[in-house]
Amino acid sequence: MNAGPNRFATGAGTLSFGPNWFATVMGTGVLATAALSLPLGGAPGVHAAATVAWAIAATLLVALAAAFLRHLVTSRRGYLDDPVLAHFWGAPPMAVLTVGGGALLLGVPGAVPLATVCWLLGTAGGLITAVVVPYRTITRGWGGPADAAGGRLMPVVPPMVAAANGALLAAHLPAGDLRTQVLTACAAMFGASLAAALVVIGQIWTRLVAHGPGAAAGVPTLWIVLGPLGQSMTAAHLLAAAAPPELSRMANAVAVLYAVPTLGFALLWLSLVGALTVRAVRDGLPFTPGWWAFTFPVGTLVTGVAGLAGRVGSAPLGALAVALLALLLCGWVVAAVGTVRWVSRLRPAQPRPSARRQTVSLRAM
Repeated sequence: MNAGPNRFATGAGTLSFGPNWFATVMGTGVLATAALSLPLGGAPGVHAAATVAWAIAATLLVALAAAFLRHLVTSRRGYLDDPVLAHFWGAPPMAVLTVGGGALLLGVPGAVPLATVCWLLGTAGGLITAVVVPYRTITRGWGGPADAAGGRLMPVVPPMVAAANGALLAAHLPAGDLRTQVLTACAAMFGASLAAALVVIGQIWTRLVAHGPGAAAGVPTLWIVLGPLGQSMTAAHLLAAAAPPELSRMANAVAVLYAVPTLGFALLWLSLVGALTVRAVRDGLPFTPGWWAFTFPVGTLVTGVAGLAGRVGSAPLGALAVALLALLLCGWVVAAVGTVRWVSRLRPAQPRPSARRQTVSLRAM
């Protein structure tokens, strides 16, 4: 994960924005959706806290979108030629979808129109990244087995997020052809994203076994594997909930039969990546924006487990979802504090340092 430039320039106090920064929106917005997916979502203060988290995520989305667009215009660098950061073009669509889905769950004023716009934009952007980025990976030889990292999942997961949010949105549509077409499209995106994610997860597992975890700075990105696992569980439950009456029983059964074994592998991966992260911390884990991988993937696991717990009426699964929410909160605090401390070290208008000290690489993201 060393090729291609993306730098945080300190010489003029300027911040170079790559698409990876939209992970902050995803990680913050998922706090709201995760909390509201649990039975404690109706407890005093939880709805208010979720609203604050969603408002922060929405504000971040607007601010980052403006800064990123300005960066694209002024620098003319879209990072599509970068073998690492090109994969993170999946983050902006997922950020948009996260804000739209949170608006629906919270019931903010104008939630349905806002969520509809977010779903259309996020779905279109996600489908584009799911094709364009893998195409560039294939044609440019970026697919070496020793380089398979969690970031490779980023361009193929947005359609799964779109499938989950589309199912949420379909519940607000009147029964009829439009609702059926939305649900059919969501089911198709579910399948496309799941198949692609399984291929990439296999590559990542093979790389870990054959080549080891690599540099400590890249270990946090391994948490991204939890994203498609948890999001697919969430999407399966939401699609089952929105299924027409004649398919409801079968959809419920499929959701449970899919979610249980997927949860088993997710917990296995969580244990493995947790141990690798502890090892990386002992070796000296430097901060990178990759630390935001401690948030959104875990949040999708919260919503997926909560959906399964509610569907089968399992108190232990409900407790597991609450424990995962606590892990999500810890991950968000770690990522947010690390980001604030890192950004606060910027000093504008300082003498230009040497080339080596002038930039801080974001290679691990």
